[in-house]
Amino acid sequence: MPLIMNGLTPIHWAVGGAGIAAVTLTLLFVGNRRLGVSTGFEDLCALVLDQPYFRRPSLRAGSGWRLPLLAGMVLGGVLSAVLGGGWEPTWALGTFDTMIGWGPAGKVAWMFVGGLLIGFGTRLAGGCTSGHGIFGLSNLELPSLIATVSFMAAGVVFTNLLYRVIL
Repeated sequence: MPLIMNGLTPIHWAVGGAGIAAVTLTLLFVGNRRLGVSTGFEDLCALVLDQPYFRRPSLRAGSGWRLPLLAGMVLGGVLSAVLGGGWEPTWALGTFDTMIGWGPAGKVAWMFVGGLLIGFGTRLAGGCTSGHGIFGLSNLELPSLIATVSFMAAGVVFTNLLYRVIL
């Protein structure tokens, strides 16, 4: 299986951490905003769904910066992949194909259900891993510590269950 980095030397982890810290601090001090991605997906839903939940003032107040943040994340990922020299869309899912092999429709269903579960967990926790794990923990917020520990524990348990028991 080809490496994601296509043989490129990765940058040091501290450079990535400093970049995340710079974005977080800039949002906080310049815009008085919290870093988080999940609310941006609510903004996307608000573009197409005319429901009261998506029309609440607290959500609409931040859509002017969250939508460009989401677009920049997608564009940055695509640009990084293209400039890395090895981007090619594929349906190949490695172990999923080998062990389960549901075909394209099964993969879409699997990803859709996974997305629903992630969305449910994000709303249940009051935010996503970036909001709690980066911004909330840096502010020493107890709910963010509880949410981040829960995210990580669930990931460890499910991964071990999936790879050691199911597959």
